Amino acid sequence: MSIVLPAEDRRSKTAPYAALVVGALAMAISPVFVRLAEVGPFASAFWRVALALPALWAWCKFTDDGAAAPRQAFSRPAVLAGVLFAGDLFFWHLSIVHTTIANATFFATAAPVWVVIFGWLLFRQRVSRAVLYGLGFCVLGGAALVAQSMRLDFDRVPGDVSGIVTGIFFGLYFLAVQAARGKAGAARVTFEISLVSVVILFGIAVTLDGSLLPRSPTGWAALAGMALISHAGGQGLLSIALGRLPVAFSALVIFLEAIAAALFAWMLLGEAVTGVQACGGAAIVVGIWIARPRAATEVA
Repeated sequence: MSIVLPAEDRRSKTAPYAALVVGALAMAISPVFVRLAEVGPFASAFWRVALALPALWAWCKFTDDGAAAPRQAFSRPAVLAGVLFAGDLFFWHLSIVHTTIANATFFATAAPVWVVIFGWLLFRQRVSRAVLYGLGFCVLGGAALVAQSMRLDFDRVPGDVSGIVTGIFFGLYFLAVQAARGKAGAARVTFEISLVSVVILFGIAVTLDGSLLPRSPTGWAALAGMALISHAGGQGLLSIALGRLPVAFSALVIFLEAIAAALFAWMLLGEAVTGVQACGGAAIVVGIWIARPRAATEVA
């Protein structure tokens, strides 16, 4: 017999999916902000987190004040996630400035592959065949999105390699955030991760970029947009979703970043979108649909 969920239950099940999709779209525009920020890649990574801290603090305080009981602060998974996020941004921003946005985004959003691999190696987490099939569609779709720019170009090799390393850090970050969400709410986890990562990123930016300040209001606007939209919005919504949805599926939805990044690059930076790339985007959507978690719909 089919079960019809009450409207409130349906909304509670829909909310984490919406958070995941909107979060992926918010993170997808970050490469455009990096290109417009007028600072080095590591300085932009620092400002992305630093300028988001006031908003994250306000979210954390509001949530904690309304919580029934305090949860564990700065748990080991949260600190580890902060370190991993700093590594993710280090290689992500390096990749953005040394290869195409499509390439950088594809390699970064290959994180689901590493989530599956490390989830099994470290935690013996198994995934369903539906997730593996969906992952296959998403990888093929992502490859189609970058097919036009994936040609032998030694000038882009450092950026492409940095993108691959980004995906590894991002995959491990997913697993760490999922563990941290078992010990605290999304607001506190996102704020604590940001505090840990901003200290590391400041040291990196000062050492490798030198100057931290953009040259014009346009640069500051790009940094503010990246902080509020891509970090506070994107990472915050991702933390919400990871407390409610399977980590392997959540990582798959981040492939939407590849679609959105290609569209943003086309609209704002003039990087063309071809028919093959459009087919790749459709394959990603199909893969996510195949891998979606199934709820029990029958009763005895």
